[in-house]
Amino acid sequence: QLQLVESGGGLVQPGGSLRLSCAASGFTLDYYAIGWFRQAPGKEREGVSCISWRDNSTAYADFVKGRFTLSRDNAKNTAYLQMNSLKPEDTAVYYCAVDRHCRYYTDYEHFYYWGQGTQVTVSS
Repeated sequence: QLQLVESGGGLVQPGGSLRLSCAASGFTLDYYAIGWFRQAPGKEREGVSCISWRDNSTAYADFVKGRFTLSRDNAKNTAYLQMNSLKPEDTAVYYCAVDRHCRYYTDYEHFYYWGQGTQVTVSS
């Protein structure tokens, strides 16, 4: 079964940090771009970040630039989203998914093999 599994979410205070993981099962991530997305209650799913497979170049939505860092470890078949300086508005369920490139990472409909998500709550 081809799937992605997200982990690492939780409750954190404003200004805190979390590291999310996205592990692939049943396939290798080597030749896929990996995207992270989030969905807050009552809102559309939105693209957060993406990392290419060709040169590990990354793209970030403006609302996370300078705070989030996306990386990948192909040997572990896993990608990581380091989230620093978290804000209450970062509260959402975070998902990872794959595509062949990051060109359309702001449009979640281009991505596939969605995981079940991990909840991130930023609150004091």
